[in-house]
Amino acid sequence: MNHAITARLAGLACAMLTLAAAATPATADAPEVANVQQALDALARTSGVVGTIGEVYVDGKRVGQGSAGSRLLDGKGGRIPAGSRYRIGSQTKLLTGTVALQLVKEGRLGLEDKLSDLLPEVASQDIVERADEITVRQLIRHTSGIPNWFTPDLVDIYDFTTYYPPIDLVKKSRSQPRTGEPGERFSYSNTNYTLLGMIIEKVTGRSLASEFGRRLFGPLGMSRTYLAVRPPQSITGPHGHGYSTDVQGEVHDMDRLNASYGNGSGGVISTSRDISAFYRAFHQGRLLPPNLQKLLTDPPENAPSQPPLCGGEPELRVIAGGTTSFTSVTFSSPDGRIQFATSTTTNAQDPAAIGRAINQAAKNVLCPGK
Repeated sequence: MNHAITARLAGLACAMLTLAAAATPATADAPEVANVQQALDALARTSGVVGTIGEVYVDGKRVGQGSAGSRLLDGKGGRIPAGSRYRIGSQTKLLTGTVALQLVKEGRLGLEDKLSDLLPEVASQDIVERADEITVRQLIRHTSGIPNWFTPDLVDIYDFTTYYPPIDLVKKSRSQPRTGEPGERFSYSNTNYTLLGMIIEKVTGRSLASEFGRRLFGPLGMSRTYLAVRPPQSITGPHGHGYSTDVQGEVHDMDRLNASYGNGSGGVISTSRDISAFYRAFHQGRLLPPNLQKLLTDPPENAPSQPPLCGGEPELRVIAGGTTSFTSVTFSSPDGRIQFATSTTTNAQDPAAIGRAINQAAKNVLCPGK
């Protein structure tokens, strides 16, 4: 793959556990939210953006929404309906981590349990190096040292049809050098959360999709959310399409992105309303006790910091997910009152510029006058 594709695949796949951003937009009594449509109109003018949607929720009520750009490339297909489903990408990791930590709370899983004990095959078949030293805590915190399977050298992003079981994706990472000693330092790797998804299935005896449904989607009223796990599962209903250009210069519609590449690390398809409901419950402490929740919200010591979005305290929490063809970002206040959930489909050579434009849109909406 060419350098541009490499940058997009490796860069946008990386969503941190939490990216410290900035102040809650206004007072606790009367949060101020600016015009969402105007902010998205500006975002859609960014080079490489095909279409973008977003909704703002305050205390569970929608207070703004918008759609800009187009559903298909070159201005075709009309606008994306604002309430459409979209891939949340690596935001899925927060859901997977939540379910894993619920099992810890229930005493069915331990933070110091070893990977080799939970999934003996990864040790006996030499699929994960040093599996007898790696713990659940390290998988959750991205400090296991296990390399990432989702890289241009290991994954064909244009393979839309082959089903890869999670264990086969983990095997791909074995050819790569470790990123550190177990527990030594933060190094983002999709393999950690592919393994956590496998552990959840092993401990519960049910599929990850089933556990998401009974623990999160059902109780939180996320009625339009699901986990896609096998090709040709895709996004149901009207939605935006993203695109990628290969080394021969051919443009590919990435709508049929291989569902088996996601699973516990990035496979959930949701809506702005539904994912906002999850963040509201998560940040209000309705899903995990504080001592376990902080494993997902406290930034790792050596993780790169992000500049403030608005400035001041308390910070907004920002989770991003994506790959070639899309970026989804949810901005949420730490008290769970406010969410701005966005999805942007792309045909981009410069994902960093699009990321900056998404942050600017959020600043325009959530930090009016700053």
